[in-house]
Amino acid sequence: MKRKQQILIVLCIAGILTFTSAAKFNSNFFEIAKQIEIFTTLFKELNMNYVDDTNPGELMDGAIKSMLDDLDPYTKFYNEQDVEASRINQAGDYTGIGAKILTKKDKLIVIEPYKNYAADKAGLKAGDQIIKVDNIRVADFKDDAANLLQGSAGTSVEITYLRNGKEESVEISREALEIHAVPYYGMVNDNTGYIVLRKFNRKASSETIEALEALKAEGATKLILDLRGNPGGLLNEAVNVTNIFIPKEQLVVTTKSKVKKYNRTYLTKRDAIDLEIPLVVLIDDRSASASEIVSGALQDMDRAVVIGARSFGKGLVQRPKPVAYGTQMKITISRYYTPSGRCIQALDYWNRDAEGKATRVKKENYNAFKTRNGRTVYDGGGVQPDIELEQTGLSPITKAIVKEQLVFDYATQYYYKNPEVDLGSFALTDRDFKDFKSLIKSSNFDFNTKTEDALAILVDTAEEEDISSDISNSIKALEKELVNYKEKAIDENRNQLISLLTDEIIKRYYYSEGVYDYYTKNNAEVLKAADVLKNTSEYQNILR
Repeated sequence: MKRKQQILIVLCIAGILTFTSAAKFNSNFFEIAKQIEIFTTLFKELNMNYVDDTNPGELMDGAIKSMLDDLDPYTKFYNEQDVEASRINQAGDYTGIGAKILTKKDKLIVIEPYKNYAADKAGLKAGDQIIKVDNIRVADFKDDAANLLQGSAGTSVEITYLRNGKEESVEISREALEIHAVPYYGMVNDNTGYIVLRKFNRKASSETIEALEALKAEGATKLILDLRGNPGGLLNEAVNVTNIFIPKEQLVVTTKSKVKKYNRTYLTKRDAIDLEIPLVVLIDDRSASASEIVSGALQDMDRAVVIGARSFGKGLVQRPKPVAYGTQMKITISRYYTPSGRCIQALDYWNRDAEGKATRVKKENYNAFKTRNGRTVYDGGGVQPDIELEQTGLSPITKAIVKEQLVFDYATQYYYKNPEVDLGSFALTDRDFKDFKSLIKSSNFDFNTKTEDALAILVDTAEEEDISSDISNSIKALEKELVNYKEKAIDENRNQLISLLTDEIIKRYYYSEGVYDYYTKNNAEVLKAADVLKNTSEYQNILR
């Protein structure tokens, strides 16, 4: 009798839970259906009755983007062209002119012609401004004009471009381009190998293994894995790359979601390639997503020493969902967690501040976690290096200068003034840096600080309270001090800027491969990694 009562109680509880869940689902479904009906009716009435002609496609595109802007920046809508571009990026190959292109409002800028590919063989250089593709002017093209450069292998395209103010034209035959996940590997010294892993496409782990085996054949008994600037990519490839250095069936990353089926643990599936080789991983503030999974897992397992700057903090997981007519939507479904339990995500897009900006966890609110050996590591977004280098993390003013393309523009200017440079002895001088500062000044570069924003609010408030005349001298003095600070800040960030300028200039003469080759003898982070690996006791003490 007692057992029957227990069964009855369990069934009642299950029924209540089922009813509650079903009621919640029905409530959500009704609300969704209601809002869709409202929007559909509104959209139809607007397009039928608005006083001027409307473009339904543009209106809908704007509506979708505005809706998604209230979420995180990774939840996106993709049209058919975007879907194809994403497929190409993950596959690691595409057909085009063989160059990295930046889309501006009225032109396309060649950022880098890839060595021995079509654009390079046709003579295009970094800094060339493409103004016309065949008979289409870039300024008149509403969509991404870079799409005009793509096409079937073997087809030709005529490109009109500006170089140093002179207009020139060239015909380029499109060709298939293989995008390497590992664009470079080499030896730093007699026993230390260096692998650059730039993206996690489908070739990431296989190319990393090939590079490792080649370096070991050259005598490498220690390894530096460079993930700086790596924006991420395929999750399974992050697991496979980690698996190169750790055993089978080890936890690499966990995803947690409100939808149970998206809660997953990712374990290594194969035997490791090398469990013993001493390893240093380099990261910076542009190392994101899959890069953070690899560096975080190797750090949590005490398998590698991590050097550089705190990584980007992109710990949100997206999944593509087909929509209609060949379009897709990429939706954030969960968050990444390292083996120790640290959440990689840095910014909170759901709890924004008064200005609507995503918030970041304050340092005093970081949570402590333990690595396999018992070392203390912290969350707070991204991966904190074991050895943090000041020059690796770019300052706000350096980021602003880079964003304005001023480093790129100076490299273009330098290239046409200097016919050649010696890779082995290249170094920028004080005079060069002075020229760079002159370029910054002539470009009307304006770096707006948070202090200036606060000062602007103060000025407005003072005018409202009719006391601006009483404090005007103080405000002018502060404005002058801010101008002096900006000029001083450029000098204070000289080392960072010189490093970025050096990279960009070397690339003009020796391509990306030359930059990486230069790194093996001159880059501060690579040399620090080599020193740590050379000092066995220091390396082991860090991991203890």
